[in-house]
Amino acid sequence: MNENELKILQLGKFYPIQGGVEKVAYDLMEGLSEQNIRCDMMCAATQGAGRVIPVNEYANVICCHTWFKAAATMITPQMIFSLGKTCKQYDIIHVHHPDPMACLALWLSGYKGKVILHWHADIQKQRMLLRLYRPLQHWLLHRADRIVVTSPVYLAESPFLEGVRHKAICLPIGVKAMQPEPELVAKIKSRYPGRKIVFSLGRLVPYKGYYHLVEAAKYLSDDYVVLIGGTGILKDELEKEIKEFGLQNKVELLGHVSDEDLPAYYGACSVFCLSSVQRTEAFGIVQIEAMSCGKPIVATNIPQSGVSWVNAHGVSGLNVEPGKAKELARAIKEITMDEATYRKYASGAKSRYNELFTKEQMINNCIKIYKGL
Repeated sequence: MNENELKILQLGKFYPIQGGVEKVAYDLMEGLSEQNIRCDMMCAATQGAGRVIPVNEYANVICCHTWFKAAATMITPQMIFSLGKTCKQYDIIHVHHPDPMACLALWLSGYKGKVILHWHADIQKQRMLLRLYRPLQHWLLHRADRIVVTSPVYLAESPFLEGVRHKAICLPIGVKAMQPEPELVAKIKSRYPGRKIVFSLGRLVPYKGYYHLVEAAKYLSDDYVVLIGGTGILKDELEKEIKEFGLQNKVELLGHVSDEDLPAYYGACSVFCLSSVQRTEAFGIVQIEAMSCGKPIVATNIPQSGVSWVNAHGVSGLNVEPGKAKELARAIKEITMDEATYRKYASGAKSRYNELFTKEQMINNCIKIYKGL
């Protein structure tokens, strides 16, 4: 069977897209279908009834009605019934972890075909969920014909992959290069004339480390402004911190940044900063989106995470110890200290993106994994 006769199902997470895992699943579906490979995506609907959304001639998004959300997991019984009815149509089911609902649906489906397990991250925060889920997770790890991880760091150091590394392989995430519109970039820069923009993007939740990024602004001169895009439970606390430090003119919470505006923020910034402090941040797709625009990165050395592998220290940017505001500020200043230094890091960021993190490379390498089965 050649690849164009394969029928693939990406299984897991949410639609509309809210984060990195579902973005990878959607991009794989889209990229494979654009090469005339039948590839659907089955996931939980974050809103509304169950429905099928046609993407193109070779792909559909199958959204399953969600009852409620518990412990960061969509409770979606419809996924169990839908997968049970349709699983025999597919040669390969590519399940994205962590997603206990998708794993349960696969277990109950009785599917006998090939299974790819895409191990995006270990379960870190939901300890009680992990205790309940561990037997099912163990089944999935041993049921999978191939395990895909996003970085060599996770492949080598995730304790959950102990005993199954012989069938694991590294497949770095790839994204389509951002294409900032010059007019929108100029508009953003005009709001902060003569200042270097430090941009960050993510949910306003504890593991993102935004407290430390806000504090870092204390150690930057008025030549810098820190822009943080995203929404989340820490919004009010971060605004309070900004006021307490008197940083209203140096730190701005942008709120939700639309898909239309996002490329312009990457284009307008001088440096992108990923200030995360926990292994929940396993890769950091936002890093490679910024790198696709030739933007240097300041990120963190999170133990057992792929973040600092994505951002090659001294090449595409600098990595500092998590939770250290002064170190974040020092790295930002070091990258932007003079034009020659900045050009070195900007060129390194763009080159690293082209070498490892394009969407085309991810799709082509994924096809090789499928064919290897």
